[in-house]
Amino acid sequence: MTLNQDHDIQIEKTCRELGFSLFGVADIANIRNDFLLSASLKSRFRSAISLGKQVFDSVLADITDQPTPLYFHHYRQLNNFLDRGALLLSSRLLELGYDALPIAASQIIDWKSQKAHLSHKKIGVLAGLGWIGRNNLLVNPGLGSRFRLVTVLTDMPLKPGAPLEFSCGVCRACLAPCPARAIHERPEEFDHHACYEKLDEFRRKHVVSQHICGVCVKACRGPAAFRP
Repeated sequence: MTLNQDHDIQIEKTCRELGFSLFGVADIANIRNDFLLSASLKSRFRSAISLGKQVFDSVLADITDQPTPLYFHHYRQLNNFLDRGALLLSSRLLELGYDALPIAASQIIDWKSQKAHLSHKKIGVLAGLGWIGRNNLLVNPGLGSRFRLVTVLTDMPLKPGAPLEFSCGVCRACLAPCPARAIHERPEEFDHHACYEKLDEFRRKHVVSQHICGVCVKACRGPAAFRP
């Protein structure tokens, strides 16, 4: 076994022990210039570890056309779980002699453009965890879009994954339920403005105090071919 293979095994084992539902590694050489990080930070890291935690089906059960207080609380708790797990994994990487930087699961840096330090979804695609669906979310073959993501950047040599050669296919389960009518046939036709306006409406009406929805998360259990 090579040193790199040993690293891969160690890190995946640590992620499983921390309770993550999904794990993958992305080569970020071609996208790190897009990160909203300083030039010195961008140059320090060669890989991104993409980590996911499943959203509970029981929490999604009561969602119809808007988020629920139960989902809002669960959303925040998942973010806390992800951020703590990313911190613990980063600490483990430091113990092994490598650099690491945990990127928050949900933190807007550029409010005008609604951008974070990086796109967790894009990292997830490169790591082979899924593809961008019609709902503009990462879709995983097993979990659909019923999970949340966090990212850890590192200089540890790790074997990267590769994008999956899958798509939503004939599944259109997310189109009709979308309260913003933001989802269309092609993923690139997703109406970001309509989606944001609906999220802001939920916030202004005090449905929840954060820009979240959950309707398309509930609708997406993955393509029919992968459903149990």
